[in-house]
Amino acid sequence: MIFNKKNTVTRFVQLFTLLLAFTLSGCEKYLNDSQLPATKIAAADVYNSDNTVSTVVTGVFLGMNTSGPFNGGAGTHIAYTSGLFTDELRNLAQGNFGDPFYKNAVQTGQSPFWSALYSKIFVVNTAIDGITSSKGNLAFKEQWLGECYFLRAYFYHLLVNYYGDVPLALTNDYTVNNKLARAPQAEVEQQIIADLKLAQSLLSTDYKNGYGLTTTNRVRPNKAAATALLARMYLYTKDWAAAEAASTALITDANYALLPLTQVFNANSKETILSLATQSPRVSSEYAFFNNGMPAVINPPQGPSNFNIYAAMSNQLLSAFEAGDGRLTNWVRTVTVASTVPMLYYFPNKYKSAVVNGEYEMLFRLGEQYLIRAEARAMQNKGTAADDLNAIRTRAGGLNPIAPNGAQATLLTAIAKERQTELFTECGHRFFDLKRTGTIDAVMSVVSPAKGGSWASYMANFPIPTNDLIQDPNLKPNPGYIQ
Repeated sequence: MIFNKKNTVTRFVQLFTLLLAFTLSGCEKYLNDSQLPATKIAAADVYNSDNTVSTVVTGVFLGMNTSGPFNGGAGTHIAYTSGLFTDELRNLAQGNFGDPFYKNAVQTGQSPFWSALYSKIFVVNTAIDGITSSKGNLAFKEQWLGECYFLRAYFYHLLVNYYGDVPLALTNDYTVNNKLARAPQAEVEQQIIADLKLAQSLLSTDYKNGYGLTTTNRVRPNKAAATALLARMYLYTKDWAAAEAASTALITDANYALLPLTQVFNANSKETILSLATQSPRVSSEYAFFNNGMPAVINPPQGPSNFNIYAAMSNQLLSAFEAGDGRLTNWVRTVTVASTVPMLYYFPNKYKSAVVNGEYEMLFRLGEQYLIRAEARAMQNKGTAADDLNAIRTRAGGLNPIAPNGAQATLLTAIAKERQTELFTECGHRFFDLKRTGTIDAVMSVVSPAKGGSWASYMANFPIPTNDLIQDPNLKPNPGYIQ
């Protein structure tokens, strides 16, 4: 795997050098002064001061922008690739980087996320070990550890939802990690829950920056962020009562609120539970993917590709919206190519600001928690499930309320559709929902041929990169893929 000694040591040295460079160049201002300044650091002393620990932990947050599911490249971004892979987006440029995802033809050489996520897990495991065993007087030790446990949980959450059973590496010992077999997904999920409980116990209710000071920026996890992922994990693992309790804790927290549709994705909005930190001032990735300053009317011979826009909303997603749904008005934009026969395109428009740092990419928000509680309550046959669903529908623009006394199956169908129209093109939700509810084969066996591809059940798990299979003798491939 990626945990061989040469690679891991080299990666860590390179990463720490990069993080130190970030700190010295003053990039901490982009996280609201979230990194402590450091000067000369001896390798043995990395975890003996808050300054240097801050540099390492902050670097993991910043590194999410440069590799893995949240980097700025459309070809490997979680929302973009998952949207193409399922029924949310259509590819406007046949034969480009999006084709393997759009046509459900991802092979081992194109598999995203695996290596980047395990590299980050290695750094987090190293940090947990270093912070725990530190002999230094760390004033913010609980914050650093809580953030690390949250990060490890989140990275594994992404891994199991893309790959199924995965190796569960909990140390930075390459001699162990390089020989790990795949752990059952249920075991990994229990470890995720355990990490999140630790994070919950260690993190503050306030948002903190790299100085350990309270901040208005919601770009580092606090106790609520750990609770939000816990609520999701309980839902995914069918612990309905625990999912209801966790989501209730957030819904009743005065620090969070459902906002008008036009305000939800503003930087540090009150609906934000956690958003993605940026290492430099920039517009959100989704703005670049689907807007990028493209006008509402384009005159030929220009088209969306002239503005580096290569994907639009699919007909399947558009047809899921009900008449009068304000999300179709506020979270979707139209662009017309004014040819003899005008071409009308629909694009996600949740992120619409061209202002630098006017919007941060949303990782967790309160709207999801209402839908988690609605589903958890429906699974327990509680009539209050409809109340949560209707809170989202009311915010969407006064859609007709769902009756509280309907059959459980009818209510669950309504919740699934509401998740589709509320959480579209956000962080892989649609892909994960199709998998966890066992509906992916039924949906994709229809959708994939319409996209010019074909569907088989094994495609619900992405392929593991060949190099990792070669390096780890105990690592078995996901079935169905050419190795």
